[in-house]
Amino acid sequence: MRNKWLTIAGISAAGMLVLVAVFMLGAEWGKRMPETVVIQGVSNMEGDAVSAADFSRFWEVWKLIDENYLRSEEVRGQERVYGAIKGLVGSLGDPYSEFFPPEENKKFQDDIRGNFGGIGAELGIRRNQLQIIAPLKDTPASRAGIQPGDKILEVNASSTDGISIDEAVSWIRGPQGTKVELLIFREGWEKPKEFELTRENIVVPTLDFEMKDKLAYVQLYSFNAQAERLFAHAMRDALNQGAEGLVLDLRNNPGGYLEVAVDMAGWFLPRDTLVVTESGREMNEEFRAAGNEALTEFPMIILVNGGSASASEILAGALRDVRNIKLVGEETYGKGTVQQLLPLRDRSALKVTIAHWVLPSGAVLEEKGLAPDVKVEVSDEDREADRDPQLEKALEVLRADISK
Repeated sequence: MRNKWLTIAGISAAGMLVLVAVFMLGAEWGKRMPETVVIQGVSNMEGDAVSAADFSRFWEVWKLIDENYLRSEEVRGQERVYGAIKGLVGSLGDPYSEFFPPEENKKFQDDIRGNFGGIGAELGIRRNQLQIIAPLKDTPASRAGIQPGDKILEVNASSTDGISIDEAVSWIRGPQGTKVELLIFREGWEKPKEFELTRENIVVPTLDFEMKDKLAYVQLYSFNAQAERLFAHAMRDALNQGAEGLVLDLRNNPGGYLEVAVDMAGWFLPRDTLVVTESGREMNEEFRAAGNEALTEFPMIILVNGGSASASEILAGALRDVRNIKLVGEETYGKGTVQQLLPLRDRSALKVTIAHWVLPSGAVLEEKGLAPDVKVEVSDEDREADRDPQLEKALEVLRADISK
C-alpha cells in the first residue's frame, strides 16, 4: 500500500509539473502571438506616438460595432476616428482644448477673423455649464439684455448639458435673418427665461471715447489689431481737451491679442516693466512693456466685470500690481490659460492649452479672476433706467484721487 500511494503521489506530482509546464508554455506563446483583431478600412494605426495605454480594447470595440451596430455601414471610418479624437481631447477635462474636424475648423477660422453671423456674444464653459462671457456692443445679444454670467440651458429646445464650445457655436450660428431660441438662467431669477434672437452679421467693435468734464472715458471692447491705434487717437484728443485723468472701461471685453494688451500696457508702465509671464510645461516667457510711457503717471481707474476676460485681465492685473491702479466693478471672468491651434494634415486642427498667465504679483488668473478694489453691482432696475452706477463710482474715485 505504501508503494502504491508513493506511485500515485509521484504520478500526481508529475501531472502537476506537466500542467505548470503547459501553462508557462501557453503564457509565453500568448506573449509572442497575442490576439489579433482585424480592422478594415483604417490606415496609419501605429501613428508617431509611443503610449503606455492598451489600445486592444479600442480596436475590439471597433470590431464589435462593425459586427453588431444596426447602422454601422452608415458611419464612415473617418467619422469614427474624429469622434474618438474628440473623446481623447475631452478626457483632458479642459473646456478650452478642442478638436476640430475639417468643416468645424473652417467655422472656427471664420469666427476668429472677427466677422461672422450670429448673436454677438463670447461664450465660455464654467463648471461644465455653458454661459455668456460677454455680449458684444450693439448686437442681438446686448440689445436683448443678455448679461455676462448668464447660463445657457438650452439652444432651440436642445439641452446644453455636456456641450463643447465649438458645438455651442455651431448651434447658435446660422444664416443672417434667421432666429435662435435660448433658454437662459441668471443668478437671482426664480426660473429660466426664453430669449428669441435674430442672427446678424457680427462685426466686433473696438473702442468708444468721450470726455466726462475733465476726465477721459475710454471703453475698449476688444484687443484687436486696431485697438492701440484707436486708443492713441482717443488719448491725443483727450489730452488736447485738457484731460486730467482716465477711466479705462474693460467691462464685457473678452480679450483678443496678447501682443496688443502688452503694447497697451506700454502707455502706462515704464519701459521693460514685467506685464505678464506665459508659464507652461517647458516654457517661461516674460512679456515686458516697450511702449511710449506717455501715461506712466497719469491718474486712472479701470472698470471691470464678469465679462472682462483674458487680455483684459492681463492688462488690468498688471496695472494694479505695478502701479496700484484701482479696479472698480465686479470680479472678472478668470480666463488665464493659453491655447495654441495646431493644424493637422487633413485640414482638421487641435486647439490645446499649453500654458497659463502669471501676473507680476505671481497670481495665476485661471478660474479665479480679479476681485475689484471697489465692488459695485448693476441691478436689472439700473439697466432698465439706463443707470451706470459702476461708471459713476469710477469717476467719483478718480476725482478723489486727483484731488489728493
